[in-house]
Amino acid sequence: MIPDSLTPTPPTQDKLTAGSLTAEQLRARVLHRDELCLVIDKPAGLAVHKAGRITDHLELYLPHLSEPDGEPPKLAHRLDRDTAGCLILGRTSWALKRLGQMFAAGHVGKTYWAVAEGIPETETGVIDLPLLKRIEPKSAAGFGRSSWTILPDPAGQPAVTDYRVLGTGNGRSWLELRPRTGRTHQIRVHCAAIGCPLVGEPFYGPERRPPGNLHLLARSVAFRMAFEYPPVSAVAPAPEHMRDALSACGWRGE
Repeated sequence: MIPDSLTPTPPTQDKLTAGSLTAEQLRARVLHRDELCLVIDKPAGLAVHKAGRITDHLELYLPHLSEPDGEPPKLAHRLDRDTAGCLILGRTSWALKRLGQMFAAGHVGKTYWAVAEGIPETETGVIDLPLLKRIEPKSAAGFGRSSWTILPDPAGQPAVTDYRVLGTGNGRSWLELRPRTGRTHQIRVHCAAIGCPLVGEPFYGPERRPPGNLHLLARSVAFRMAFEYPPVSAVAPAPEHMRDALSACGWRGE
């Protein structure tokens, strides 16, 4: 067993309203802890940091995870606001630097689960589509705010995702996805590009929907900080809002 690792207690709720993440709830979401890092099960609907009009975000609660008189852990990477699951936090400056290097080099194994509208043509495949971030400026009259979207574009940054169909049902597919690159909204845009937008997708599906029901889970992470440290692995449970759709596609529980 990895030293100081924790067995998580199932949280009492999967979706949290602004300001409702208590110390007890956050600590119950710790999937792994050691002297260098933590892995937590981020709830869907909670942004990881302040941005735009977002005022309630995970960074506000990270002091709940610090040791007495210690510094709070810091984000080693990001997850979309509506994505649930494994999020890595660094506990020392060296760990944060090392994790940044490992993410840049592709040395952190990441597996996602998703439920998609539609079924891919093949059971396994590789989606290799460069992605471009396009900024939409404010109107000429100065009304509204600038916005952005991610588009498949040959001029964009390289983006590659491996996928596997784990089950199907009712015209939907349960997908395992392994991104080789870490572009913004990569999995969401790639799935939409092959005709399988994710269930609850507010931006990249055939119609605009209110955010808050995205069926995307950062299921697991695996990495090793250095040879002198043991490997780290963590698996996040399926969140409540995905369970019915997963079950309809053949999921039989954890």
